[in-house]
Amino acid sequence: MTRLRISSGSSFEKEFAYSRAVEEDGWIFVSGTTGFDYRTMTIAHDVVAQCEQCFKNIAEALAQLHAGLEHVVSVRYMLPRREDFARCAPVVRKYLGDAKPASTMIVAGLLEERIRIEIEVTAHRVLPVHG
Repeated sequence: MTRLRISSGSSFEKEFAYSRAVEEDGWIFVSGTTGFDYRTMTIAHDVVAQCEQCFKNIAEALAQLHAGLEHVVSVRYMLPRREDFARCAPVVRKYLGDAKPASTMIVAGLLEERIRIEIEVTAHRVLPVHG
């Protein structure tokens, strides 16, 4: 078993001692991902724009582990305001409309007031057979 860890470079990862994603035996666990542009550590005010950036961040993490959004089997959405989730539906369909993973939406307080959505995914890809 080989465990791979990747980082987005987010200051949160260093501060709170976690990896953006961890892969082991074809299973990929992407940490709760916010709408920050991790290169600049800036974030849009609008929940829809944040949702879009969340998926870009998640797709980038998956790509580093040779996977994509089509490999997502489970997703958890966390929002401080339940009424914001419906506004994100078009973005969710854009990125996960083909994968149609198991899904949960949770209303919860997030790390900072300016964070309007956080998304966590689990993905699975079949590993190549060597032999």
